[in-house]
Amino acid sequence: MDDDALLTEQLAYYRAGAAAYDRPYAVREDLRELLAAVDGLPIAGDVLELACGTGQWTPGLAARARSVTAVDAAAEVLALARTRTASASPAVRFVEADLFTWQPPRRYDTVFFAFWLSHVPPARLPAFWDTVAAALAPGGKAIFIDDGPAAAAEEDVLADQPVPAVVRRLDDGSRYRVVKVFHDARVLADGLAALGWSVRVRTVGGNFIGVAEPPTGVGR
Repeated sequence: MDDDALLTEQLAYYRAGAAAYDRPYAVREDLRELLAAVDGLPIAGDVLELACGTGQWTPGLAARARSVTAVDAAAEVLALARTRTASASPAVRFVEADLFTWQPPRRYDTVFFAFWLSHVPPARLPAFWDTVAAALAPGGKAIFIDDGPAAAAEEDVLADQPVPAVVRRLDDGSRYRVVKVFHDARVLADGLAALGWSVRVRTVGGNFIGVAEPPTGVGR
């Protein structure tokens, strides 16, 4: 399966499963701890949130931002995010767009994405980081949160695939293949450094939080 077909199936999964998206946040203590950790991150100014999902992270960003623009490809999760952030201040601007083709129309002080990096096919990572760098204003930072290799034990991992992927099931029994790259925090940091980024990644349980600044001359 090529990247395009897999990403189409991944989007279909998130659209069909929008109503169940928030369940892990209700039962997993590690996710609640990560949500609380947003208060200690260098989030400031105008914030761009990529793959915002149902807006679990968006209110915490809005509380620290001058403005928030939240982007996702799935209309169904965006509808839930709008409801969740209806009283957020400042108001959140939502954009429905494919993150693999969308180009930010302006620059931001912070670009944030949680549990999205692991859904980017490895071959598309350099282009993705180029987009993030181009979206950052001078002095801006990219902040990202994701799960690490230990999370593979909780997934139905597909073996011997050209793109790392897992199978996920919805309540109706339907099955979807989605991209899932279980990044090792140290390897990820080294890879970003090789692309010219200045990056700090720290592990939090089985997850990690990264703060990165783009290569000199990009987003500066």
